[in-house]
Amino acid sequence: MTIAFQSWNYPSVHLFGYVNKHRSQYPNKKNPALAILPSSILLQTDESGNLLDSKKNPCSDSAINSNSGGSLLSQDNTVGIIGGLSINSTLSFLKKLVHWSTKDGEDCLPFVLCSDPVLSKELLSQERSSFASLASKNEHFQMDQTPLENLSGKRAFLENSGARCIVMPCHLSHMWYDEVSRGCSVPFLHMGECVGRELKEAKLRPLEAGSPLRIGVLASNATLIASFYQEKLQNEGFEVVLPDKATIEHTIIPAVEALNGKDSEGARNLLRIAIQVLLVRAVNTVILASDDMRELLPHDDPLLKKCVDPMDALARSTIKWAQSARKPR
Repeated sequence: MTIAFQSWNYPSVHLFGYVNKHRSQYPNKKNPALAILPSSILLQTDESGNLLDSKKNPCSDSAINSNSGGSLLSQDNTVGIIGGLSINSTLSFLKKLVHWSTKDGEDCLPFVLCSDPVLSKELLSQERSSFASLASKNEHFQMDQTPLENLSGKRAFLENSGARCIVMPCHLSHMWYDEVSRGCSVPFLHMGECVGRELKEAKLRPLEAGSPLRIGVLASNATLIASFYQEKLQNEGFEVVLPDKATIEHTIIPAVEALNGKDSEGARNLLRIAIQVLLVRAVNTVILASDDMRELLPHDDPLLKKCVDPMDALARSTIKWAQSARKPR
């Protein structure tokens, strides 16, 4: 399998794919991720997420209506993916779905992907505003509800496209999970629940006798993103350890500022300190709830053995759902 994309000047692109194990392989390509078959469909939408006139776009409403039941994909294990803040993170998640679901020679699970630059900008604005509030020690930050309508529209689009399960591989998007998932007609996986379930199944033991199992959570925005992980992990019986005020002020905020200033080495050193501070507080593992933080550390960094990537847990849970939902041939 290879990754193959065309450059489109559309404000929003929806990708429909089904990767077959019998397609020819291309071993000379590096970092294979996804094969886009000729039967895959790219739909052009306007900035509101509406499909453009079918006369201008041959893959619009007419393409949907030509499918059975009005859905673009009809497989029982079709997954709908709502892209988030970073297209790179979305594609990284998709790469895991493709590789892990085909490692035993099986066909890749069918999927529908919505990736919208307008939504990405809305989320980026939210992230910047919340980080500015954190840096200025403003404890009365109010969430902007602008991304909610966009996320809800993407969810409805995926349901109508034939998705039988929906996921959001984006930490920040989960701040609106409750509202977006409300009334959804199909399973809607939560990244925090996926992590909590895997940690529960790992049967970890407390590092200190008589103490509860402690899980650390590290995010670029400790006040927003860490909160929903805290809730889901506590529901599984874990004690959640968040960075203290000093760690936030002297490591996390400077690390994000260094990263924004293209000082990767400085950000990497500060991140290592933040992880070590949590480990000193007797946590079993640290959840890295930030793609930027995760990418800072090299793959062979010993600290990564003490960390968990929530995207991995979400990908594994998605594949498990797809395998259980697939009807036998």
